[in-house]
Amino acid sequence: MVNSIVCLKEVPDTAEAKVDPKTGNLIREGIPSIINPYDIHAVEEAVKLKDTHGGKVTILCMGPPKAVESIKKALGLGADRGILLSDRAFAGSDTLATSYILSQAIKRIMVGEKVDIIFCGKQAIDGDTAQVGPGIAARLGFAQLTYVMDIRHVDINARKVMTARKLEGGAEILQANFPVLITVEKEINEPRYASFPDMLKAAQMEVEIWSKNDFDLEESHIGLKGSPTTVSRIFAPPAKTGGKVYKGEPQQLAKNLADELFNRVLVMDK
Repeated sequence: MVNSIVCLKEVPDTAEAKVDPKTGNLIREGIPSIINPYDIHAVEEAVKLKDTHGGKVTILCMGPPKAVESIKKALGLGADRGILLSDRAFAGSDTLATSYILSQAIKRIMVGEKVDIIFCGKQAIDGDTAQVGPGIAARLGFAQLTYVMDIRHVDINARKVMTARKLEGGAEILQANFPVLITVEKEINEPRYASFPDMLKAAQMEVEIWSKNDFDLEESHIGLKGSPTTVSRIFAPPAKTGGKVYKGEPQQLAKNLADELFNRVLVMDK
């Protein structure tokens, strides 16, 4: 059997996201939330391993109370347990504080059951840091395999997993012993669609909600107090201006273009 935890994040739908031109901050009001796209692939890979080898899949998410709905969507895809870490004290946590909170929750889970693999999406589309997964692994002392685009082999008896790690223009084959944390690329699988009976079953499942008092946490390590980094401003890059447009006969256009390029080379040489 393979027992897995999937760290799931609810993010603003970036297709609907807008930036306040005066403050430079992201306008979150009225923007729908979605499951981080990379995390959907992490859920699928964990459920695939359960289908093949047996075991259990636990969804772990830190977020506001409404994130329960995202957890239930993951339960509808075949996960077995959902846990939401929700407390006002967690607000403002950067990647360092977030990895601490998640790792402490995982330690509590591990008191009651063995954990073989932790799955995370490669990165969250709202921050693009790719830091939380490795941060969890470092805090727990787990091996970490990042940017995984294929799980080649899982040896239950030897408690090992072999993966293909995405590189520019190729792949790196890596093997690690359980317990291990894996961050996944979108190429790793094609997520399934939840069937209507599974959606109904998930809707009736209870999602556990843990506050800061439900597991061991140092107050100085969470929220704004535990976050040494802050986002001072978010801004959209300036729109590109249009280039010079030449009109006329082909021969004249060719001459104009040649003259333009020649003049630019002279400027660069000076």
